[in-house]
Amino acid sequence: MAPRLYLDHAATTPMTAAAIAAVARGQAMWANPSSPHAEGRAARAALEEARAAIAAAYGWRHETLLTSGASESLTLALGRAQVARRIVSAVEHDAAIRAAGVAETAPVDADGVIDLVALARLVEGEPALVCLQWCNSETGVRQPIAAAAEIVHAGGGLLLVDAAQMPASGELADHADLVTLSAHKRGGPPGVGALLVRDLATLRPTGGQERGYRPGTENLPAALGYAAALAEPEPDHAALRARLDDAIRRSGGIVVGEKAARHPAIGSYRLPGLAASAQLIRFDLAGIAVSAGSACASGSLKPSHVLRAMGWGEEETREVIRVSFGRMTGEADVDRFIAAWRDVARQARRLAA
Repeated sequence: MAPRLYLDHAATTPMTAAAIAAVARGQAMWANPSSPHAEGRAARAALEEARAAIAAAYGWRHETLLTSGASESLTLALGRAQVARRIVSAVEHDAAIRAAGVAETAPVDADGVIDLVALARLVEGEPALVCLQWCNSETGVRQPIAAAAEIVHAGGGLLLVDAAQMPASGELADHADLVTLSAHKRGGPPGVGALLVRDLATLRPTGGQERGYRPGTENLPAALGYAAALAEPEPDHAALRARLDDAIRRSGGIVVGEKAARHPAIGSYRLPGLAASAQLIRFDLAGIAVSAGSACASGSLKPSHVLRAMGWGEEETREVIRVSFGRMTGEADVDRFIAAWRDVARQARRLAA
């Protein structure tokens, strides 16, 4: 029997060997980093080294607050930014939409890319915090961050970028005011992330640790694991995803957001005539793990708000699955999934007939 094939890395990806070793090293440094004694100072030094490494991986030269992950980072930024208005794109993660509370919505086009003309109209008037993801976790569609930043800053606002799915890169350093990150998407441990902040004065503090912006004992082992994971390069999966896209089209499937720039390791596909829930069962029986949209919402019976914002009908949204690659995904893995997809597609056509 063939080993199981995991193609749900956008939900979470295995910790790297270096990250596991770093967490173990952190667990041996049992002192509280906020304690003034020698053991505490050693733990603090290790924590600050990890903080600096995380910031450097993203080319960030400003403040880095360590959090429990991207969801908390979003809540902190959206809840405490010192501007009156909140604007979120129509395809933001559920965590961002919840954290934004009463917010205005920036529309997207049929490929899920933000409408920059509409955004320019929205930012007129009182300054706003605009939340825009680097790429969508369901579709892999990337947003024009540089162009959006120019519009937001011209309106006197702040740009918050959800970069949970972004590989380590300095791409955002010159554009974003706040950036949310998550370790477990990058080969680090779950339960740790960061909020990159250009100017702490733009956030309301609450006291406690992390420069007074997040109370609670710092998670040193997780921070060390995150820093270690970011130090390991990630492969470019663009050719693999293009191979999968082509096979899906040839087999009667639909590639979501195919005209837009997309994450090289995330693909979203519709198989007309077969519900995603049925597809997931068939792939799971074939030993392949994929998902139906974001893992945070995959158990929901609601149609994807992301696909609905892109103009998809309710039933169409229920026929879409997501395939996402990890560090070890190779051509043979993609070919195995393609063969399974074709089998499932043939079954769907027989059912339709």
